Amino acid sequence: MQQASKFGIYLNANDNQVVRINSPYWIPDEPDWVFLTPEVNSTLLNIRDMAKEKGLAKDSGSITWGTIPLKD
Repeated sequence: MQQASKFGIYLNANDNQVVRINSPYWIPDEPDWVFLTPEVNSTLLNIRDMAKEKGLAKDSGSITWGTIPLKD
């Protein structure tokens, strides 16, 4: 299954939000969303650390969980 390789945590640095993707319902688009980790069960603390280490967020401490958009 090709889509499974896209499962994981994505960061939107503009909104300082992350989403957990574990189904092919919606796959975030670049460049707004950056693939952070394939570990879908990663904690928000780990996610913030990863974003900081990769230089993806100005204020990694303010990253929060976002919601995936509803399809029309």
